[in-house]
Parts: sequence; C-alpha cells; structure tokens
Amino acid sequence: MLSAWDALRLWLAAVAIVLPCGSAVAHEIRPAVATLTLDDNGRYSVVLAVNIEAVIAAVGAQHQDTDESPNAQEYNRLRRLDPDALRPLIEAKLDGYLDGIDLKFDGVRVRPSLAAIKIPEVGDVALSRATILRLNGTVPPRANTLTLRYAARFGACVLRVGAGDRLDAVWLKNGVPSAPYILGKGFDQRTLTDVLTEYTWLGFTHILPLGLDHILFVLGLFLLSTRIAPLLIQVTAFSVAHSVTLALSVYGVVSLPPSVVEPLIAASIVYVAVENMLTAKLKPWRPLVVFGFGLLHGLGFAGVLADVGLPPGQFVPALISFNVGVELGQIAVIALAFFAIGLWARGRWWYRSRIVIPASAAVAAVGLIWTMQRVLGG
Repeated sequence: MLSAWDALRLWLAAVAIVLPCGSAVAHEIRPAVATLTLDDNGRYSVVLAVNIEAVIAAVGAQHQDTDESPNAQEYNRLRRLDPDALRPLIEAKLDGYLDGIDLKFDGVRVRPSLAAIKIPEVGDVALSRATILRLNGTVPPRANTLTLRYAARFGACVLRVGAGDRLDAVWLKNGVPSAPYILGKGFDQRTLTDVLTEYTWLGFTHILPLGLDHILFVLGLFLLSTRIAPLLIQVTAFSVAHSVTLALSVYGVVSLPPSVVEPLIAASIVYVAVENMLTAKLKPWRPLVVFGFGLLHGLGFAGVLADVGLPPGQFVPALISFNVGVELGQIAVIALAFFAIGLWARGRWWYRSRIVIPASAAVAAVGLIWTMQRVLGG
C-alpha cells in the first residue's frame, strides 16, 4: 500500500513531467518551409518561411525546445522586437544564412537575390513567428535538374517546388540535399518503399516526440481505465475520427484555420482530464465525445501534411502511411504509459485517488494554459 508521502511524490512527479510540456510546445522549433516556383520565362522565386530569431540567436538544430539552448535568453529577446528593430539584425546575418542554403542547377550552385523581407508584428511571444524571405533568380539555360540543401545547423526544411499546376515536396533533414528535381517532370521518382517509410516516420514523429498536445490527449484516455476494452473503444473512436478529417482536409473538402483548431485541441485535453476526475467509469457518451475531438485533432494533423505536401502519383500511399505512423505513435504512448503505470498499478484500490486524479489534474492544468495561450495569441 502506498503511504501518503509516496502518493505526494507520485503527484509531484506527474506535475514535474507534464507541466514543462506547456513550454516545450510553445517553444518548439518548426521546420522552415521553402516554396520554389519556376515560371515559363526561365526565372525562379523562393518564398522562405523561417523562424529567423532562432537562426540569429544560433539556438541550434539539436534542441527540440528553444529553452534548452544556452542562447535561449537571446532568442526570447529577439522574439519581443518589433519588425523595424528586428530587420537590421536579419540583414546583418542574412549572408551567413543564405550561405547555408545550397541551391544548384545541374550541380552548379546559384545565389538568388533578396527581393523582400516580411516580418510579422509581435504577437504571443511564447509562439514562434515565421519571417518571410522572398528570393529570386534566373534558371541557367538548358538546365535539367535542381537540388537544394538546407544546412544542418539551421534544422529541418520542407522544400516545395511548383511548376504550372504541379507541386512536389520533400522533407530535408540533417543537411542532406534533396533528390534531383527534374525540370518539367518533378523529383527523381521515389520508390513506393521510400514514400511509405518517409511518411510513416513523419506521422510517428509528429506524435513522438513532437506532438505533445496529442500525447496528453491519449494519456487522458489511458488514465480513466487501464483495462483494454474501454481504452480500445476510446482509441478506436479517436483514430477513426482523425483519419476522416485528415483525409477530407488534405483533399480540400474541410478546412479550419489553426487559430480555431489549435485552441479547441487544447480544450479537448482539458475536457478529457476533467472528466477523468469527475467519473470513475467510462460513460456511454465518452466515445462520442472522443470521436468529436478526434475530428479536431485530424485537422491538426492535416497542417503537417500541408507543410510537407504529398508526392504526386503516390498521394494515397503517402496519406495512408502518414496515418499509420500517427497510429503507431499513439500505440507507443499507450504502451509506455502501460508499462510505466498500468502494469503495476491497475486494479489497486489507490489507483484512482493517487494516480488518475493527480495526473489528470496536471494534464488539465497544461491543457488550460495552452487554451489560454492559443486564444490570446490567435
């Protein structure tokens, strides 16, 4: 039997583990997005959306959370600067940044010229803002291919290449150059195995370690009951729902702005956690509520695919494999929770009072913080 002191230590451990997640999500470094467009007149343009403050402060790509960097204080200072104050700092670092973007046609590097810098106004300083750099240049005569490498020190980058009605996308990581993009045809064709592997991993990593809000929601489902049947009912409802809206959103049938979706996702975490504290059994309406929240989470997942894009010709396999990756990530979260808590605590008379309620309170606190941040910052 656990003593009161042991229960207190468990509660403090839960709070210590869960509460920092609020900061982690707020300070997550998202990949840059480079949209390269080729026109019929032999010119190209690059629209680059990047967390430029992280680049200037040299936060470092190895950090999932900007607060983990020794340069976090400088990064946070830059986040508070208005556009006019930030612009000269960007211009001073611009050459070094562009040196890390290696654009080549037929293996020969080109250096695009800067056309414009657009810096958003200061909003919620806890959330990263994306500065837009517009670059342009001329495609060398008779060029057949292009590649782009994004320096590893700047993190990951999603490269999207558009020509006419076609848009191809690849995810660049660890400073590895893109596959050759064949002008007029698209990227050098990836095999089905390549697509399945890449998009499954993308879906998995969007849950572990990046999807902290989705992790807390799944943990909220787990906490109410560690028994397989109730958990399976909830997870199935959630999975079916987010699969539906993910597909509908990617196909352009359903769309909601992030300013609406993200606060509602955070609110869904609060609801599930609070209900855990109010009831000890799975109520008939709970799977229906979870299904509704799953629809919202699917719209959140769709935002990732909107950035990365889906490969033409392999649209359906990429979408399915991304969803499989998401499911594997959720299963991994449940498995970790089961071996950490459920295996030894389920069935104990103190499980609810000393595990479910304190942990759910911590989850609800984080969800409430996120809801307020996202509403106020939206």
